[in-house]
Amino acid sequence: MAIYQFKGFTPVIHPSSFIHPQATVIGNVIIGKDCYVGPSAVIRGDWGEIILKDGVNVQENCTIHMFPGKSITLQTSAHVGHGAVIHGANLGENCLIGMNSVIMDDCEIGEESIVGAMAFIKAETIIPKRSLVVGNPAKVIKQVSDEMIAWKSAGTKLYQQLPSDCHKTLKAVEPLREIPKNRPKQEDFYQTLQEMKKQ
Repeated sequence: MAIYQFKGFTPVIHPSSFIHPQATVIGNVIIGKDCYVGPSAVIRGDWGEIILKDGVNVQENCTIHMFPGKSITLQTSAHVGHGAVIHGANLGENCLIGMNSVIMDDCEIGEESIVGAMAFIKAETIIPKRSLVVGNPAKVIKQVSDEMIAWKSAGTKLYQQLPSDCHKTLKAVEPLREIPKNRPKQEDFYQTLQEMKKQ
């Protein structure tokens, strides 16, 4: 992993969290327990403070940054999907930011809200708790149901287990040149929301 001190600020990372070797964490960043930061994610606390509370996950290719002098917090169990950009925004507890979404400066995303993939939330937008937000520009289309938040919470728990699994089993290896006869199958233990609704 690439961990950099900047202007006297060294990132603080709880040992239970996992920062992928290809992720970058710079400067005034504080990462709590059981957090996961995926490959090519950049958490850039060069101009301000970034706090990831316990159980936050920041997936592959995400960027977190802000304007100078700001402090932003991703509250407990916030879930930031692949490729999302969080620029100077605060994320509420147990919210989900969909893949390739962009959340702009001084936004407040309410707890247990779900932001759909590829949404654009303009600066200074306040999203109330338990809101389902979609579009470009994004708008609230309805309240998050108990079923939706239960599904989201279960998915986040998988990411909260992932740091421990990575610490125990992730290692760099040379690839195999052929498929072994006894190659195990991976368990199907989490469904998409659409698959759940069909049952």
